[in-house]
Amino acid sequence: QVQLVESGGGLVQPGGSLSLSCAASGSILQIDDMGWYRQAPGKQRELVAQITSGGYTNYADSVKGRFTISRDNAKNTVYLQMNSLEPEDTAVYYCHAHVVFVSRSQVDSWGQGTQVTVSS
Repeated sequence: QVQLVESGGGLVQPGGSLSLSCAASGSILQIDDMGWYRQAPGKQRELVAQITSGGYTNYADSVKGRFTISRDNAKNTVYLQMNSLEPEDTAVYYCHAHVVFVSRSQVDSWGQGTQVTVSS
């Protein structure tokens, strides 16, 4: 079993910055892809950014140049630095991780979600 615990988020004015973090715990052998998704009211969950264990990154077009994803493999933690935030970034942000356990079983795990609100 794996647990993803998110922190960060909150209310920020347009143009501001926020930082999210997500730490995975459990009988983890390794974590392959980690990423952040978001879901706005009335919309489907969408990919924001993802990062491989080797550090390769992929971003949604809407956040390129504004958001930066990073990870600390030793801490099983993924981060999302969000700059130049826009009202359209308002959503619940979910952490995702593809986890390989010591038992060699694998699972796609999700965090509980953290609210990001961009408003003046």
